[in-house]
Amino acid sequence: MIDAAGPWGTGPFTLTEGYSSINTRIAIMKTDPFTSAGLIESEDRSARLVLEANQSHWNHERGPRLHRVVFRNDLTPAQALELCISTEGEMDIVTEVSPADAARVLHSPYAKLVECDANRVLVGILNRSQADVPLSDKRVRQALNLAVDCQKVIEQGLGGYANPICALTPSWCGGFPADAKPYPHDPGQAKQLLDEVGWPSGRNLRLAAPAPFAGIAQLVADDIKAALGLDVDLMLVPPEKMLAGARALAEKKLSLPWDLLITGWFDLSSEAPPAAVHREFFGSDGAFRAGPELPVFDKLYTEMATQLDGSQLVQTAEQIDRYVFEEALALFLCAPKALYAVNKHVSFGPYRTTFELAEAEVDDEHWSRTKKDGQAFLGAQSPSASEPTSFVSGSSGNAC
Repeated sequence: MIDAAGPWGTGPFTLTEGYSSINTRIAIMKTDPFTSAGLIESEDRSARLVLEANQSHWNHERGPRLHRVVFRNDLTPAQALELCISTEGEMDIVTEVSPADAARVLHSPYAKLVECDANRVLVGILNRSQADVPLSDKRVRQALNLAVDCQKVIEQGLGGYANPICALTPSWCGGFPADAKPYPHDPGQAKQLLDEVGWPSGRNLRLAAPAPFAGIAQLVADDIKAALGLDVDLMLVPPEKMLAGARALAEKKLSLPWDLLITGWFDLSSEAPPAAVHREFFGSDGAFRAGPELPVFDKLYTEMATQLDGSQLVQTAEQIDRYVFEEALALFLCAPKALYAVNKHVSFGPYRTTFELAEAEVDDEHWSRTKKDGQAFLGAQSPSASEPTSFVSGSSGNAC
């Protein structure tokens, strides 16, 4: 949210024009102790937002290296991407480029594709509260992980722009168990585990996903049917129903209509992913927990949260990730990359966590230096609430 005078973000820039606000709705999970989650309900942004270099910033070695950055919020992601790849002087950076658009950027005479192994995961939330199907049994959850070919999801669903994951901690983050390996694709073992437990005859597995994840959801559904012999009902959630669905999941008062929900999430730190990721999916106060509380998880998380020694904190984070993997508490799919369309005369090094421009700079051939009017660097457009552009919703990108 940028709705007041700077310095903005990490300090290199000061807001001089416009605003960008997020409006949230509070979802109450329980009253004793009081536990709630803030759900983004809407976003209010000016058509144009301007950041100017903070000349008093303490870290001049880091930046800023740009005099001015203009965020364009008056364009759709598609419009912004088209301007970036087909024109000069209209758009310099577009964030959250869809893998489906990556080839267009690669073939652009004006832009280049920048990839980042970002702190984000794509998973399937397993509804352990369903009374008529045995998702509370670890063997069934393991069977689902063994049934789905995650490499196919990466290659066919995300164009190869993703990394395998073992559980919820990407391999480059602190707290990743050194000996961890992803679940293999083993349809035979998957069927054997499901047969040990059984599945109600005639009961289809109900798979839900945001509409932009339709292709990935279909790949998952096909693998489940092929490996386990289960028919799958695919439920695609339109953007206008996302908030209501998120509130129902967070508040945990209504029965959820799905057994498996494909969703994405992210982490703003690389040091202890369980604080923002694992806790959200499995903690007693987790907005995405779909099922009874998990005492073992909560005990481990409390140990990590109260740990003062850094090395011990990392070891506990590893224990948490290993526990989540061994219990197969989710369907672990992959860690999608963050993709950016960047003008070829802009030097931009993405962060794994947030969108930062402190170190970004332009060369002598950049249009802002060759044009006589000396216009500003055109910075990234923020996602629109009316037209979702975030990774979590699955659609394509932001623009600068």
